Amino acid sequence: MWDYFTDPILRAPTIGCILLCVSASLMGVILFLQKRLLIGESVSHAAYPGAIAAIFALAWIAPEWEEYAFLAVLGGALISSWLGLRTIGFLERRGKVRNDAALCFTLALFFGAGVLLSSWLQTALPGWVGQAQTLLFGQAATLTDEHVFIYGAVVFACALFIALAFRPLQALLFDREFGISIGLPTRTIERALLWLLLFSIVLGIRSVGVILMSGMLIAPAVAARQFSNRLKTIFWLAALFGGCSGLLGSVLSVEIAIRFPELYLPTGPMIVLVGSLFALFGLLCSPKRGILFRLARLASFRLRCLEENMLKGIWKKGVTDVQELKRHYPPILGLVLLRLARQGWIIREGSHLRLTHDGQARAAAIVRLHRLWELYLTEQLGVHVEQVHRSAEEIEHVLTPELEARLTHILSNPKRDPHQQPIPEGGRPV
Repeated sequence: MWDYFTDPILRAPTIGCILLCVSASLMGVILFLQKRLLIGESVSHAAYPGAIAAIFALAWIAPEWEEYAFLAVLGGALISSWLGLRTIGFLERRGKVRNDAALCFTLALFFGAGVLLSSWLQTALPGWVGQAQTLLFGQAATLTDEHVFIYGAVVFACALFIALAFRPLQALLFDREFGISIGLPTRTIERALLWLLLFSIVLGIRSVGVILMSGMLIAPAVAARQFSNRLKTIFWLAALFGGCSGLLGSVLSVEIAIRFPELYLPTGPMIVLVGSLFALFGLLCSPKRGILFRLARLASFRLRCLEENMLKGIWKKGVTDVQELKRHYPPILGLVLLRLARQGWIIREGSHLRLTHDGQARAAAIVRLHRLWELYLTEQLGVHVEQVHRSAEEIEHVLTPELEARLTHILSNPKRDPHQQPIPEGGRPV
């Protein structure tokens, strides 16, 4: 791995990809929180005609300066991207066009113009076609140390701006009207963000290409958001995920090309693929927001509801036959009974079940919550007696001791529910 940072051939592509992905990730967080991620797709595609036009201009005006094609492409792409943003703003403000329609129109218009110019370039200047092809999917392998210094400057500018303007930026992202009301320079901040975004996208095109650039804006931001609710932490995590995507994408592209020459995988698509895997991992496995953990919490809650319902049923009958339970409960009855026995709430005597002292107290507490809620619905909200049972069956599993105390106080410590059944005394066990 160390060779990727020291080898004269591998050093610049590896470090350049890392820096490009970090700057794109930082800007992607801002777009993600503004819910404007699709603008990255439109701006990256809008850069294409400007870059091709710059190649035309350089080839006709100063063909001997081909080694400076990168700077010409950078300038042309930057101007074209800026025009794309201005077009989107014009369509939204003056044309009263919806945001999604303006984005799609701008993307199709500019990218179509870029493809047209690229086709013309193939016939008019075939020797320069290679410069245009690298813009579609990127060509990270040809990055040099000069590129690294430029990319490092952009990352430094993005990080410095976020650090210095963090509080105003926070207000702008979450409550723009409040920021304006307290006199924050919102227009200045938005202009600075605009140019940082343009530079990040235009430079990123050199690594991952026009078509895939939006992936590097979206994937690290999505992955970071799954692991934190704090803006500062999200920025750090996005930069980490972006940097790791650039590193692993570069390494995997080279290693696969060495070991499997027939499976050539370009660096740009590989970087986006790794970033997408980070986003998928966050969506599935983050502790608080991940789908797998949410499913696990949901399954745990449903199992607890089943256990509590079974305790209520045994409490009402006193002693219950296991065969009778099998007719009313699902196939996981054995697991539920095992969990109840391990918690010391039931005792099995042959084919019969009865509650322990702790089990009776727990079941009585659940019944108390059920009947308190039924009484609250009828007395305080005027719900008909025949309509309260189903709601109480759902709410009894989530009522906290604090809510139980408030219900008891509001209802003046009642003794009977709306059906004139006794309400067990308080003292809910832990």
